[in-house]
Amino acid sequence: MSGTRHLDWVSRPVDAVHGACLHGDVVVPGDKSVSHRSMMLSAIAEGTSHIRGFLEGEDTRATAAVLAQLGVSIEAPSDGERIVRGVGLHGLRGSHKPLDCGNAGTGMRLLAGLLAGQSFDSVLVGDESLSKRPMRRVTDPLARMGAQIDSQDGLPPLHVRGGRPLQGIRYELPVASAQVKSALLLAGLYAQGSTEVIEPHPTRDYTERMLAAFGWPIEFSPGHARLEGGHRLRATDVVVPADFSSAAFFLVAASIVPGSSLRLPAVGLNPRRTGLLEALRLMGADIRIENQGESGGESIGDLVVHHAPLHGIELPEALVPDMIDEFPVLFIAAASAQGRTVVRGAAELRVKESDRIATMAAGMRALGIRIEETPDGAIIDGGAIGSGTVHSHGDHRIAMSFAVAGLVATGAVTIGDCANVATSFPGFVKLANGCGFALS
Repeated sequence: MSGTRHLDWVSRPVDAVHGACLHGDVVVPGDKSVSHRSMMLSAIAEGTSHIRGFLEGEDTRATAAVLAQLGVSIEAPSDGERIVRGVGLHGLRGSHKPLDCGNAGTGMRLLAGLLAGQSFDSVLVGDESLSKRPMRRVTDPLARMGAQIDSQDGLPPLHVRGGRPLQGIRYELPVASAQVKSALLLAGLYAQGSTEVIEPHPTRDYTERMLAAFGWPIEFSPGHARLEGGHRLRATDVVVPADFSSAAFFLVAASIVPGSSLRLPAVGLNPRRTGLLEALRLMGADIRIENQGESGGESIGDLVVHHAPLHGIELPEALVPDMIDEFPVLFIAAASAQGRTVVRGAAELRVKESDRIATMAAGMRALGIRIEETPDGAIIDGGAIGSGTVHSHGDHRIAMSFAVAGLVATGAVTIGDCANVATSFPGFVKLANGCGFALS
């Protein structure tokens, strides 16, 4: 590792090269999904909430900045800590300036639901990447509740027209999505009557758990959530668990690099988030959970991972909704495994920060990996990973996944357009190099 520079990723290409085995404790940042939601609910609660473990990423900071622009007092006494003085359900104030969500798709979709019930107009904008991401799956059901949200043919910016009375609806999601479900539930706080969401497959239930923690009556079970409008949110303290999606890169890295052993403490283990854990175990990974407990209604535990030979699998489609953000690094695990891995039922990957199926396939082919794209997944033949140049197209998870690939590649893997890594995992390079990566 001598000569390796510890730096934050920027827009220039980054080299990932074959390193030594990985060892040590890796403390990953706070969960992004929980950070977004804790900030929003704290803002519209009555009283002061104290958030610890808040993710200091560009996405979550963008959400905090939007809420501050809407009149919420937010203090940051230290990194990972926020004190939010809630303004109550109807205390937000409109802004004449656009509300900039940056690259945060979660932020924009959830804010669309939250702002649909306000008395004022709002304009939600994002960066170039976010401006290409589809929003109709949120705006269409919100329109059924009475909201008026204008867009650019289904793309941002979103013009949310205030002062429209909302009516609760019963909505069956055509595609499982925690973001759409959460947007409808947030709008349901302001709606007359009952808002009920039914999913084709259960997705992460962070919003439901957190609403309950903030005192809003809500019924929920896997694949179903229901609440009534007309209640209040009470301020509460939130401890954000370590982000499983950030831990995922280290779980795969230690699994594929011989001689490796890592411990990742206090990781969030919400069962609607940890599909990758089961997928890796089906592939033969050696991952244990220790010191399991609970924090703020969320299961947490230490993940201990040792190197183990992986083999290809046909991924059970039931796991797909619980690991939708982890597919790029799963593709790297599959490329490092013996045999063939088949992924189906993951069409949502086509509309993430990039078309993750196409972008991963192009990068993997550049490294000599055999991969066949399908409309809703891929077929990957494991084997040696070669050297070459790949392009992340501004997608943070793809950039970090190819950094993992560099650990076992035959030569250097050069990764282009890495600036957006800061959206979800600030300090990734320093943390990765500290346990045995070789990124420069």
